[in-house]
Amino acid sequence: MEKMTKKGDRILYNQNIAITKIPKKAFEYVVNGKSAIDWVIERYSITKDKDSLIENNPNDYAGGQYVFELLCRVIKLSEKSVDLIEKISMKRFE
Repeated sequence: MEKMTKKGDRILYNQNIAITKIPKKAFEYVVNGKSAIDWVIERYSITKDKDSLIENNPNDYAGGQYVFELLCRVIKLSEKSVDLIEKISMKRFE
């Protein structure tokens, strides 16, 4: 995985893997002005420090599965969070 890209309801994880049919409401869960899914896509990419030339490759964690599994968990968490927020907002408290 070099850099993930988001196109509509799908995320191109790498040249071989695409996560498809992501519910729109999963993108509605916002943390600090950005969807949680967008945070993962933005923060978990290969970077190289320009001064030291040290490469930070998140694929090095958990045998290369960490980022993919994290992304899948965040998608599910986002969808469930939106569902819970909708249910809570319908409750009447007295």
